[in-house]
Amino acid sequence: MTGLAPDEIRRRAAALGPWFHNIDLGGVVTAPEHFLGDYPMVKWRRFAHALPADLSGRTVLDIGCNGGFYSIEMKRRGAARVLAIDIDDDYLRQARFAAGMVGLDIEFAQLSVYDVAALAERFDVVLFLGVLYHLRHPLLALDLIRDNVVGDLFVCQSMQRGDPAAVPLADDYPFGEKAVFEQPGFPRLLFIENCYAGDDTNWWIPNRACTAAMLRSAGFVIAGNPEEEVFICRPDPAANHRAVYPARPRQHGYGAAR
Repeated sequence: MTGLAPDEIRRRAAALGPWFHNIDLGGVVTAPEHFLGDYPMVKWRRFAHALPADLSGRTVLDIGCNGGFYSIEMKRRGAARVLAIDIDDDYLRQARFAAGMVGLDIEFAQLSVYDVAALAERFDVVLFLGVLYHLRHPLLALDLIRDNVVGDLFVCQSMQRGDPAAVPLADDYPFGEKAVFEQPGFPRLLFIENCYAGDDTNWWIPNRACTAAMLRSAGFVIAGNPEEEVFICRPDPAANHRAVYPARPRQHGYGAAR
């Protein structure tokens, strides 16, 4: 910890607010009035046991790091290197400040999940917590993560709504089958056109079966589901598809010189 007085830490944290991650900075918390309580600590306590307690020698990528809570927890477990990325400058400023206040060496970079191939590196642990439902193209994001950055463990968490149960499904159904789609546990992804919970970046809300199905479809094997919204995965060695990369516009139209 730094030698700053609590009042000064509180002042600096407030200047960087509002915070979504409530982080304890030596007795000063960053989001004391969080509508979810001590979040994300209350979530972390429900699945922390499912990740290695000792990350010595391992690398971690935290995609959509927000205020840096999970990056800090990974470094506290001894990770050799933690790279935290986010597209939001405000979150990155918060995360850098929090890491500095607790005295941990964490790397930060402004990068979209859609551009993770630019890292040209695979990580032992990849965190993707509270990001999926904020994306316009969530399945593409999972494909890109699987193709480019996951070396071993992939930890995915998504807000979910609907029936938490899953129904047994056949590999195929005749065109006339309709009843299966009405079952509450059928994989379902709800689209939010305008706004949900005051946040216009909440585009999608899957049910539990849908989160699991999307992960399998993206080429992951689900090794554990320690908390309703959290899935511990590994790459499926049998998966043989790759992500679709959209072509970028050419400066002078189709057929321009390369």
